[in-house]
Amino acid sequence: QVQLVEAGGGLVRAGGSLRLSCAASGSTLSTYKMGWFRQAPGKEREFVASINWSSGSTNVADSVKGRFTISRDSAKNTVYLQMNSLKPEDTARYSCAVARGGPGYDYWGQGTQVTVSS
Repeated sequence: QVQLVEAGGGLVRAGGSLRLSCAASGSTLSTYKMGWFRQAPGKEREFVASINWSSGSTNVADSVKGRFTISRDSAKNTVYLQMNSLKPEDTARYSCAVARGGPGYDYWGQGTQVTVSS
């Protein structure tokens, strides 16, 4: 019902920056919140950041606070993750997701790989 396509991942040196984007299509009118998650090999998926679609209020994980910023472009149904001062421990596959008002997230993208070299 909702399709999510992430883009912007790649290989970057420590201290560098990347901007990820996630474009939503399909039945997007009921979007309540969009979020970013990441998962490294052998580790569980972890929350990175989220944004309330109507208010624009954000929630950012302590591990990336001060370095990552989440934003949205409502007209484009797109959410962004600006990643600055990247560290090797940020290496992971980053996925975006949509929540429609209930607990948890309802739709997930395929993800985009971010690799930070030291």
